Amino acid sequence: MDFRSDTVTQPSLAMRKAISEAMVGDDVYGDDPTVNELELWAAERHGFEAAMFCSSGTQANLLALMSHCERGDEYLCGQQAHNYQFEGGGAAVLGSIQPQPIENEKDGTLCFKKLAAAIKPDDPHFARTKLLSIENTINGKVLPLAYLQKARGFVDQHDLKLHLDGARVYNASVALDVDITEITQHFDSMTICLSKGLGAPIGSLVLGDSTLIRKARRWRKVLGGGMRQAGILAAAGKIALTENVDRLRHDHANAKYLAQKLTNIEGFNVNIEHVTTNMLFANVDSAIDQLQIVKELKGEEILISAGNPMRLVTHLDISRDDIDVFIAALKKAVE
Repeated sequence: MDFRSDTVTQPSLAMRKAISEAMVGDDVYGDDPTVNELELWAAERHGFEAAMFCSSGTQANLLALMSHCERGDEYLCGQQAHNYQFEGGGAAVLGSIQPQPIENEKDGTLCFKKLAAAIKPDDPHFARTKLLSIENTINGKVLPLAYLQKARGFVDQHDLKLHLDGARVYNASVALDVDITEITQHFDSMTICLSKGLGAPIGSLVLGDSTLIRKARRWRKVLGGGMRQAGILAAAGKIALTENVDRLRHDHANAKYLAQKLTNIEGFNVNIEHVTTNMLFANVDSAIDQLQIVKELKGEEILISAGNPMRLVTHLDISRDDIDVFIAALKKAVE
């Protein structure tokens, strides 16, 4: 069992069957019917004009940033934002786009006063501020709908565009118990990762208006992201979006259950109230040798990552029974 991330999920039997039976064509020519179907369906489902299938969330975010911004532009984001911290500096390296990170508040939001102060004046000395990028969920935290509405008003006031890094946006919609469009309606563009909690083996989507997606499609080709018979992947992605959304509730409930069990182990402290989706973060006593615990658990075929706080993630391949086995093994390793 693997608690390191929800990226480790295995494709379901239905996905494997769909992969084997998918109608395919050359997607660079626009000839793959399964990719085309997914893109048309996804655009309509999420309230956008167009969508594009990509190989990864990192690529999808980069394509969105490069399509909104030109060389010498900048985007505002959070210090904890994935497309700032964990995507190899791609916007700067490949897009010549400057990130302007703002400290995230404790609830994951960004302060609009701080954002406003970071917007550059119209002066050739400065990068041109063009975009605000928001991540939802961020470190498992769900951004309130009221905050998203305020973000829309903020970018309209300052003549910016608004992008959503929606790698786990369906975790947010399920936690809020709202239709996905209650979130997506506020954004000019968004990405959705199909290979995390939704369980597809690979793939992400970029969504926006037709002009943005045409530009993103060109950049995808430039970056080497054009795929040929990609329908075998898109078929799994369609099942991820149509069959694996509601079951995210089980992941959230399992994360809460795991948090409750973890608090009974000496040296581990979790704020259970903060566990609202499929991630939990545990503060670990400094006297505990985490690396040794990771090694011992690996011997039991249980995978976790060391860290303080330690992040544990539930997903479709983790059951309540798995959690009980993990807790028992962790207690033994700590003793």
